[in-house]
Amino acid sequence: MLPLWDTEPHRRRPVITLLIIGACLAVFVKELLVAAQGEAALEGFVMRHGLVPARLLAGWRDAEQWGTVFSSMFLHGGWSHLLGNCWFLWVFGNNVECRLGPVRYLGLYALTGVAAAAAQVLAGPGSSVPMVGASGAISGVLGAYLILCPRSWVVTLVPWIVPIIPVPAVVFLVLWFVLQAMNGVGVLMGNADIEAGVAWWAHAGGFLAGALLAMRLRRGRRA
Repeated sequence: MLPLWDTEPHRRRPVITLLIIGACLAVFVKELLVAAQGEAALEGFVMRHGLVPARLLAGWRDAEQWGTVFSSMFLHGGWSHLLGNCWFLWVFGNNVECRLGPVRYLGLYALTGVAAAAAQVLAGPGSSVPMVGASGAISGVLGAYLILCPRSWVVTLVPWIVPIIPVPAVVFLVLWFVLQAMNGVGVLMGNADIEAGVAWWAHAGGFLAGALLAMRLRRGRRA
């Protein structure tokens, strides 16, 4: 399912959302420039700035390794990976930013990105595959949207069923989370039919962290 737009109006310009999208685009341009130097150069760049669970745990005292938790959030594995993440962030992030304000929203984005990375590392501590992409932090934004905009609807493209259909945001987001968690479990159980290169547990962990943080931030805002 691909969300096209939501029915929840936002009352302020989503500056932080636009800045995050711009940062992801800028880093991807850098990746393209590195790729022009050869495949080996790009592979080295991704390995250096991506989050490698086994390397992080082995060098947990190294500040540079902890820096990859954040640098990996801006790397992407291709155009579809980049555009998909940016589109999800645009559809759901603008209203979360509107309700939390730019400072809290940025804090939520960063913290859920860290939580997503932690979930993926715990799920595969011995993995030497670099984790890249903003998906974990954006999953946190989706979890926050579920709490902050539960009555919203999402106009969704559903291939092979109905081309475009409005779906309650709660239904869309819960189904999305269940799919990530099920695929994560499938990878752990060795199901070869599931794409193992996707950070399923980062998605699920980021989503849960975003929902919990949104509950906390919403209570603090009311107080």
